[in-house]
Amino acid sequence: MSDDLRPRRSVLYMPAANDRALEKAQSISADAIIFDLEDAVAPDSKPEARAKAVAAVQSGLYGNRELTIRCNGLDTQWGSDDVAAAGAAAPAAVVIPKVDTVGYVDEVSALLDAAGAPANVRIWPMIETPTAMFNVREIAGHTRVAVLVMGTNDLAKELRSPLIPGRHPLVPHLAHALLAARAAGKVILDGVYNDVKNPDGFEAECRQGMEMGFDGKTLIHPTQVGPANEMWAPSVDDIEYAERVIAAFDEAVADGRGVATVDGRMIENLHVDNARRVLATAAAIAAFS
Repeated sequence: MSDDLRPRRSVLYMPAANDRALEKAQSISADAIIFDLEDAVAPDSKPEARAKAVAAVQSGLYGNRELTIRCNGLDTQWGSDDVAAAGAAAPAAVVIPKVDTVGYVDEVSALLDAAGAPANVRIWPMIETPTAMFNVREIAGHTRVAVLVMGTNDLAKELRSPLIPGRHPLVPHLAHALLAARAAGKVILDGVYNDVKNPDGFEAECRQGMEMGFDGKTLIHPTQVGPANEMWAPSVDDIEYAERVIAAFDEAVADGRGVATVDGRMIENLHVDNARRVLATAAAIAAFS
């Protein structure tokens, strides 16, 4: 399975200092887990949380979920030790907050190498500052970067904009980061939705992110996993339509025609490419489940 087809519909932050949360994450149907050493952990608990995150990654108790560790920034007293410990544990990736430049990614990569991390331990930089937005194309192009993670709470704070339904203050910046990810052939995750008691608002924001082209969403509560998984999975109707598009186009090509028609709509190569991606996505999700 290519890396960009690996399901990352639901990527759930779990506080690494919380034993109950770590245990619960073993049975939550999230595609990926971020064991959080940063915002969710008090300063006095960070060394203990680091040890627990490493143990969780090495435990083998999380099935085929993609396991990552969010480290503290390298500008903190914990950051370098976090990256070194994570590198030795070999999660799928380290998630790094407030990555402003590609040079910062180089620093993280060097720390991973020094810790003996395999080359397949990737970096997920968080894009959450104005400086990061100006440099996001170079960040996305780094060979060790696999996924961009939007940090919408911090980005809104830096922009002095409110977090409101529809997110119109953030949409241009979300779109800019998405373009950078696509230009580099990388995955990009939408930011978190804060109001866990507003399922309608969460669904609306998921739909917005899916329609913009994000590959999934970072989450802060287990109740958000199911709706995100559903939003970013092809429906039965999507799959059936994709199959008809491919069949109609194959028939047209066999007849010497360059286009076909399905449900009154003209079908060209680009529509066939989209249909094949729908089927490949559905297959990847089925293989993951």
